[in-house]
Amino acid sequence: MKFNFNLKAFLAKTWDKIRHFNIQDCRVSFVKGMQSLQASGRALFVTIILAMALMLLVCLAVFFATVKGPEKVLVPQLEGKELTQALMEMQVKELYPKIQLRYSEEESGTILSQNPDSGSIVKAGTRVNLTVSRGAVVSEVGEYVGLKYDDVKLDLTTMFTGSSRALIVLNEPVYKADLSDAGTILEQDPPAGTKISDPVKVQLVVSRGPSFENTRVPRYVGKTLQEILSLLPSTKLVFDFKAHKASKDEKEGTIVRQQEITEEFVPNYSRVEVEFAMPAKSEDGLVYGIFETSLPEYPYPVSMTVEAVQKDGLRFNIATLDHTGGSFSIPYAVESGTELILRVAEKEARRMTVN
Repeated sequence: MKFNFNLKAFLAKTWDKIRHFNIQDCRVSFVKGMQSLQASGRALFVTIILAMALMLLVCLAVFFATVKGPEKVLVPQLEGKELTQALMEMQVKELYPKIQLRYSEEESGTILSQNPDSGSIVKAGTRVNLTVSRGAVVSEVGEYVGLKYDDVKLDLTTMFTGSSRALIVLNEPVYKADLSDAGTILEQDPPAGTKISDPVKVQLVVSRGPSFENTRVPRYVGKTLQEILSLLPSTKLVFDFKAHKASKDEKEGTIVRQQEITEEFVPNYSRVEVEFAMPAKSEDGLVYGIFETSLPEYPYPVSMTVEAVQKDGLRFNIATLDHTGGSFSIPYAVESGTELILRVAEKEARRMTVN
């Protein structure tokens, strides 16, 4: 094959094109090309955005078509049922329990209450609060003989706090003289170990203490306030203190009168009235008086204290004594503004401020 190339003709043709080249035409062609390219890119961008939006809409439609919200269910009647049965019924309804235990007379494991109530319409997966019986606090009567009556009464009260009714109720005790300390339980009925199915009443026999002892009544006239207060812890008498302003022939701050008692001996914790002659005008800056109040009658002597709290915070005991209750009185000589606190069996019973 023969290849012919005419260089002279090629050069002439090229030179002709160069001579007729128009720069303005070239510029116009370039601008048109760029505009065409921009239009194509904008169309491509819009197409991509529309495609993505369509894909998103399709995904959302599929999601909502396949995923359902929690169903509504009816809360069943659970109160009064046994816990295992209640849990099975809740499982069917896709409900979840939150359990709180409480002592009660109902059998252990019985549902006492529920929240939400039965018949309520709730979503599946809702938590239902269940109060479940853990049975009785005690299943039998305890052994109380030899214990202090006040301690047993307090323990039983605390034990059944929050219960609908107490399973063990103490009847009013019977008191009798005994060598045991006052307040000691001597007998009980029913006996310890008695099984409890319903509330039971317990009858107790409590010691009054050795009441066969008698006390000699000394002569207290002439004794000072401090002397009589120092005798209170050891005496087995109950004093009713009275007071008046001392006259010229009376010694201030001393007992000037005592109740006349014909017998040399009296039963323990008999009452004796004594009267003080208080200073008409205090020379030591103290306030003299009688701290009086009314207490319940106790079947046996109860330990009591009278404490003084001064304005500067200093504390001290004025008196310590055993008392059978009823009318209570105690003499004092303290600074003005002092607070007096009466405690019965270590519990505050009364307080007053001396002015």
